Amino acid sequence: MKPTEQPILQVRDLGRLFGGIVAVNDLSLDVRAGSIHGLIGPNGAGKTTTFNVISGFYPPSRGKVIYFGQDISGRATSALAELGLIRTFQGTTLFHELSVLDNVRLGCHRSAKASLISRVLGTDRATEDAAEEKARGILKFLELDRLADEITSNLSHGHQRALGMAVALAADPKLMLLDEPFTGMNPEETRRMIELVKLVREEQGVTIMLIEHDMQAVMGLCDIITVMNFGSLLAEGTPEEVRNNPTVIEAYLGSAVDAA
Repeated sequence: MKPTEQPILQVRDLGRLFGGIVAVNDLSLDVRAGSIHGLIGPNGAGKTTTFNVISGFYPPSRGKVIYFGQDISGRATSALAELGLIRTFQGTTLFHELSVLDNVRLGCHRSAKASLISRVLGTDRATEDAAEEKARGILKFLELDRLADEITSNLSHGHQRALGMAVALAADPKLMLLDEPFTGMNPEETRRMIELVKLVREEQGVTIMLIEHDMQAVMGLCDIITVMNFGSLLAEGTPEEVRNNPTVIEAYLGSAVDAA
């Protein structure tokens, strides 16, 4: 899937204040449909707060979030999920005592909407069967099907992060926000996760926006990179443009690349 010029997400003059602290300050950006869009910057730059506002965890203090041309500013996360805007978290939000398959089943909207009474009475069997079929298909797509019956707490860190992506896919995303998908991974796990992110974009048609500190992964994966610093837009462009931007190098990228 190739990026288009049509934005799926538009952030306009976005601001978010906590008391007297400005966490995001007049930020504007476009995420093009079909792209992998990176959001980078030093710790405290406002990246996670931006994700939290886009995905409905915080309302904006000012400005707008526009998704498919519709103002979604301040809408609840559940309402945004129904529209296909799905967020993952830096820490995996999985049910560690359940199997891999059950985690993905719970991520399926149809399964989640089945009432407890209908499950007990067995009257919603068709819905449950459809959810299981969908979950198994997602696991096969991400090459996790051999782990379907494994208890989630027994998975490696890399497999848990991949399972988090499987759960997100179960919600039928159009735009997926990934919060530091490569954190804590060894080089082989990182390489595998990069391939999974590409696969989700190319074969599932999902637009992806991600926060990440692994600069090698960001530079090799993203079509466009937005750089934040002190809550504001510092620079934006292709990986090559960002890599060679003197302002970005001075503020962030030089030390980040050295650390990587």
